[in-house]
Amino acid sequence: MPAITAENPLVLPRVAAPAGARRRRVLHTATAPSGFEGEGFPVRRAFAGIDHRYLDPFIMMDQMGEVDYEAGEPKGTPWHPHRGFETVTYIIDGTFVHRDSHGGGGTISDGDTQWMTAGSGLLHIETPPEELVVSGGLFHGLQLWVNLPARAKMTDPRYQDIRGGSVRLLASGDGGALLRVIAGELDGHEGPGVTHTPITMIHASVSPGAEITLPWRPDFNALAYGLAGHGFAGGERRPFGMGRTVVFGGGGALTVRAAEDQDSRSENFEVILLGGLPIREPMAHYGPFVMNSHAELVRAFEDFRAGRLGSVPAEAH
Repeated sequence: MPAITAENPLVLPRVAAPAGARRRRVLHTATAPSGFEGEGFPVRRAFAGIDHRYLDPFIMMDQMGEVDYEAGEPKGTPWHPHRGFETVTYIIDGTFVHRDSHGGGGTISDGDTQWMTAGSGLLHIETPPEELVVSGGLFHGLQLWVNLPARAKMTDPRYQDIRGGSVRLLASGDGGALLRVIAGELDGHEGPGVTHTPITMIHASVSPGAEITLPWRPDFNALAYGLAGHGFAGGERRPFGMGRTVVFGGGGALTVRAAEDQDSRSENFEVILLGGLPIREPMAHYGPFVMNSHAELVRAFEDFRAGRLGSVPAEAH
């Protein structure tokens, strides 16, 4: 972990917060409970139990795996509907295949990202490829749900296939961390993902003992999630690590530090950093639909049952 890296991070553009920027303090930490999704693949629910006012515009995030499947074990999801938000699927290790009823689809692996705007609605399926099912192997990734504002809830569905090689690679000020900008921007450096709701999504690999203090838009919220290893959040060095989420307060800079000693499973402290512009609208969320009111949820279910969210392609039967 991870597949997309740089042989020499010291040659990459450096990013560091201005000396006078106010560092965000830690408001809350939470441990992600484990569960199962789809046909039974293991996940950690990164945002479980966290007040939505801290998450807005994000809805949920699942860490898929890390799991080393035996032959015949890899699992995915059956065909299912979505409306009213965007999904971001980031594969760190392994391979996943996506298809949807709007014509989007592709295979992602080892640092690739799929960005699906469900918008007005579609059906989709996510499955391991046949060769992974036959052979087994390592699988590890994330799926993030990003809300859409009311004006964009019924936008046309859109699909983005983002190869890992297009991710923007940066280094921290002292070169002690590699930063992958998947979407949004960091200090003027833009990632490849195009979003309706302004967000920033970064995968940081922080070397043991290194500290990053990054500039952060003051109007964005700020979250950190530990993928592997352990370290500290904020200038006060609140401990967190794999499977834990940090909620930050306000300010113009974000600080994460890696512990001097990492466990044998991970050379570095692997962290996802998220920020977005809060939508601050009523949210009605049930299952695969995220709308603004109960009446809109009812309409979404009615439209799904009536086939107005699309149909499974004939060749998929």
